[in-house]
Amino acid sequence: MDAAVAKTARIDWDGAKAPSLEAFDDLAQAAFDRLPEEFRALCADVVFNVTEFPEDDVLKELEAESPFDLLGLFTGVGLPQQGFGPQTGQMPNTIHLYRRPILDYWAEHDESLGAIVSHVMIHEIGHHFGFSDEDMEAIEQAAG
Repeated sequence: MDAAVAKTARIDWDGAKAPSLEAFDDLAQAAFDRLPEEFRALCADVVFNVTEFPEDDVLKELEAESPFDLLGLFTGVGLPQQGFGPQTGQMPNTIHLYRRPILDYWAEHDESLGAIVSHVMIHEIGHHFGFSDEDMEAIEQAAG
């Protein structure tokens, strides 16, 4: 048996399936649990939401060409913009992770699914901290 066949024989491809929403939620929780405690403490009031795709109104507002264009989204009021308490009627800060676009990205790139979920989560938490996409890109370039 050649090495490639032996390697793939170790995986039950006939029984392999994409992670369910529940399994994806577990991946997201594991990614969050690996973050430093100080970082997690600042996210105590953030709700994490895993869904298949972004809502149509979100896609329209962000002028996305495809529902696969958006891997995650932060909605709410970032920490720098918050007052001393929540405003009346204010929805909770929420980090949305979109399962199908993340799976599509995973299929097209040479990264582990866990690494992609962690990256998207950390990026959206960055928005909770008040960072722009440009701020986070600069931080990633400086760190890399």
